[in-house]
Amino acid sequence: MAQAIPLTIESFYKFVGEGKLMAAKCNKCGDLFLPPKPICPECLAKDLSWIEVKNKGKLLAYTVIHVSPVQFQPMAPYALGIVKLDDGPNLIGMIRGIETNKIKIGMNLTFDFDKNLQCQWPMWPRYFFKP
Repeated sequence: MAQAIPLTIESFYKFVGEGKLMAAKCNKCGDLFLPPKPICPECLAKDLSWIEVKNKGKLLAYTVIHVSPVQFQPMAPYALGIVKLDDGPNLIGMIRGIETNKIKIGMNLTFDFDKNLQCQWPMWPRYFFKP
């Protein structure tokens, strides 16, 4: 019998490194959530599994970072946003491929994988959103 992949942030980033956007799904109430955790935030069930979700969504909120941690200073100013994915869960990420003054609440964004960004911590694969 295959061992289940734990519902941890490390597993989430392992999937990102494989080019997959995976969320946790509650097998009791059907809720989807990100980041993954070992218990459903909706019904507190522990019967959970991984499910691949669509990489598209709408921007709910964002902020522009002008003073950033050292590892992101070359990118400043940059935008961070909360995106409601079409499948339901919300996910936070950088918004790239658009000038920060052109970002609008409600705009459609697509999740993408960054294979080039390297920084010291954390050494997880990166992702971002783009128009």
